[in-house]
Amino acid sequence: MADAHHEVKSPKRVYRNIGLAQLIKYQLPWPGRISILHRVSGAILFLMLPFILYLFDQSLTSELSYRKFQVLTDSFFVKLICLGLIWGFLHHFCAGIRYLLLDLEIGVEKAGAFRSAMIVLMVSLALTAILGAKLFGLF
Repeated sequence: MADAHHEVKSPKRVYRNIGLAQLIKYQLPWPGRISILHRVSGAILFLMLPFILYLFDQSLTSELSYRKFQVLTDSFFVKLICLGLIWGFLHHFCAGIRYLLLDLEIGVEKAGAFRSAMIVLMVSLALTAILGAKLFGLF
């Protein structure tokens, strides 16, 4: 009778720290990469907020400050920074919509998560390319 209550225990799973050599070879799936990029883009937007607010202030204060804004934003380096901010905003926005859908349990399965991650990547990069072309005066 004691044997009837005896449960068979499965071996306990052991978790080990990942080594540096393993970390270099580790391939994160695309949904994980998009998640990391979402965090990076949010951090970039937060850290660059003083610069963004400075540009916004220069564009609105007066006609003279707007001319100063134009001179500043004509610099290739500043345009590259603005392009990075454009990407950060668009990626963060698109990934945020993806996470809202995941919260509604839409696209939670593996195939749906991969598909939505690729959509976020492609849409954010395409919109960044379009706005970047406009920023650099291609049209």
